[in-house]
Amino acid sequence: MNELLDPTNRRILAELTANARIPVTELARKVGLSKTPVALRIRQLEDAGLITGYRATLSPVRLGLTHVTYVEVRMTDTRQKALEAFNAAVRLIPEVEECYMIAGGFDYLLKVRSRDMTDYRRIMAEKISSLPHVNATSSYVAMEAVIEQGGLTL
Repeated sequence: MNELLDPTNRRILAELTANARIPVTELARKVGLSKTPVALRIRQLEDAGLITGYRATLSPVRLGLTHVTYVEVRMTDTRQKALEAFNAAVRLIPEVEECYMIAGGFDYLLKVRSRDMTDYRRIMAEKISSLPHVNATSSYVAMEAVIEQGGLTL
């Protein structure tokens, strides 16, 4: 994999991360190659799994989703079947922006995005609390996003 991450490919990845819609001709100009080698390099990066897709990034603020809460989840059961049931169910909650299984004092950490506290309370009561095998939760409201969706820098 390291041989694939030469300086030119790193520049290609950085440019695509900043603007996935950049035309190949402009990208080629920026990295100092012609169009065909850049297109081949992009294909290699995709085939190697370094580029996993392209997507539109939406503005949560413009969508009115300015309230961010992090939720610690403690499970009643942490056997594989219970974890799989939780994982499948949490993926169906659109307000859960991120979910991580954690090693430590709790089992999962969720990032929940909502319109306001009233909306968050509804999401908690109707969706998160009813997830399979949830024993207890603790919520932490974010006051300000200092760094958000920064992505990777190579």
